[in-house]
Amino acid sequence: MIEKTVSAGIITRYFEKLNDCLDLDVAIVGGGPSGIIAAYYLAKAGLKVAQFDRKLSPGGGMWGGAMMFNEIVFQEEALEIVKEMDINYTPYTDNLYTMDSVESTAALLYRAVHAGAKIFNCYSVEDVVYKEDKVSGVVVNWTPVLREGMHVDPLNIMAKCVIDGTGHDSEICQVVAKKNGATLNTSTGGVVGERSLDVVTGEKMVVEGTKEIYPGLYVCGMASSAVYGTPRMGPIFGGMMMSGKKVADMIIEKLKK
Repeated sequence: MIEKTVSAGIITRYFEKLNDCLDLDVAIVGGGPSGIIAAYYLAKAGLKVAQFDRKLSPGGGMWGGAMMFNEIVFQEEALEIVKEMDINYTPYTDNLYTMDSVESTAALLYRAVHAGAKIFNCYSVEDVVYKEDKVSGVVVNWTPVLREGMHVDPLNIMAKCVIDGTGHDSEICQVVAKKNGATLNTSTGGVVGERSLDVVTGEKMVVEGTKEIYPGLYVCGMASSAVYGTPRMGPIFGGMMMSGKKVADMIIEKLKK
């Protein structure tokens, strides 16, 4: 009967996809724009990459623009990325452009998946696989399981590289530092915490702070601002996009050697 076949199709294909992602080149934690762009460029380069986001709708804060005014701003330096993603944009002023936040987020997600990245929504990463002083994977569970406080064991997913794209909370870096006594590549050896808003400095430093923070663990987007103690930049997304491309380029160079 077709009712059974519908269910069987969903279950079969889903678990084929999940089983294929138990051993990855790159695991990306967090579904914001920086991580999505990283997923696109990594998949485009032929790497096996999966992105895990706790929400039903990946995309982070990009969907809502600023204060739910669904337009976003980006600067000239990110224009080539926007063009590659085939997003409509409009010149505004002073080297700035605007684009519709809903179209932009949808386009990034489509491009990443179409390039070959797998995106798992409703997944929370509660821990990392930590072996021989290196981050070697992620530990995942259903978001509703954690929200309900149910004691259900997670699953393990191995990865050559892990990207912390969890935004302001920099959750994966926090876990690595606190649970393992690891010294991160920061001024304090831990997560410094982001500073108050400064658009120019924030945009510059979010890209500069995109790097390998610990063996096997990279940081991008707002997570890099939080880890290194640099300012937030508010609803301007050029730095976020450039951070995603930079972290992808770094990992591609490392894994393609």
